[in-house]
Amino acid sequence: MAEILAGKGKSKYKIHITGKSLPKSEINRQIGLNNKVLIVTDSGIPKTYIKELRNIIKNKSVNVITLGQGEKSKSFSSYQKILNKLLDLKFDRSDKLIALGGGVVGDITGFCAATYLRGIEYIQIPTSLLAQVDSSVGGKTAINAKQGKNLIGSFYNPKFVLISTHFLKTLPENEYKSGLGEVIKYGFIGNKKLKKIIETNAKKIIIRDEKILKLIIEESIKTKSNIVTKDEKETGIRAILNFGHTFGHAIEAYNGFKNITHGAAITLGMVIASKISYFEGHIEDYQLDNVINAIDSLGLNTDHKKYKYSHLKKYITSDKKVADGKINLVLIDKKFNAFKTSKFNHKNIIKALS
Repeated sequence: MAEILAGKGKSKYKIHITGKSLPKSEINRQIGLNNKVLIVTDSGIPKTYIKELRNIIKNKSVNVITLGQGEKSKSFSSYQKILNKLLDLKFDRSDKLIALGGGVVGDITGFCAATYLRGIEYIQIPTSLLAQVDSSVGGKTAINAKQGKNLIGSFYNPKFVLISTHFLKTLPENEYKSGLGEVIKYGFIGNKKLKKIIETNAKKIIIRDEKILKLIIEESIKTKSNIVTKDEKETGIRAILNFGHTFGHAIEAYNGFKNITHGAAITLGMVIASKISYFEGHIEDYQLDNVINAIDSLGLNTDHKKYKYSHLKKYITSDKKVADGKINLVLIDKKFNAFKTSKFNHKNIIKALS
């Protein structure tokens, strides 16, 4: 079992990575035997996983609340539903929330934990590749608004994160590919070891080879935990994790958070951002080809032609990364290091989306 530390000071937490089933003793140690537990999950999570977790927990008071699947559940109504359940169960600050599911479940559970009684502890047990390498680490919690994604939230670290690759065996193919979009992002923003692993093991990654899968998850989390530990509130270097996200979130919003997964949208966003990087002179044409070919090698879609600037403009300009009226983009340079900038020719956004 690999273990990675993230956060600092009192907000430091452990991330456990295992290829086996859930470790009983560690879960119970993190929960505490006398505390009430509410497991938040969604209707797409196999009941066997919920049963497995319930059977492991020794506490007398263990309840489950099940949300619908997808971004539509990261809403005010779901948030209120969870809070009402906590109030009905008379949860106090010693009790625990557990997020068992993908990024939507993790985000809304974390936001409930951050705001209920001004903060209670929560544990992340992500079941999708996307959540394992991205949203479960870093303490970003949120719900969506009709104006855009993740506009209402807070930074609030979990107590503990447990990542098990055995959940990925039953993950639908489109959700697995969604996670690969975030994995490859880490290779483009500075983790050259991960980029090399992906380029030389694409076929093994596609078939979910367990050894390679654990390796790319561990490398992804090392990259993210290193960045978020340095910058917990996204005031500096953490912004590079948003590579592809300005355009990816715009694509998601344009689709009404339906018919496209988060990872698929971010993958298209990375292609768009890479084209802008090329038009701005930050990378060479062969490096742009390298980005597109690496994404293609994993069977991910790189064709964003149906999304025009006129479709995405209002979402790009209302993105939460806009500051002082200026759009901030995360681009890449010739060494495949990412950087945030508001200094670019706006016409290159239009050109990339033409």
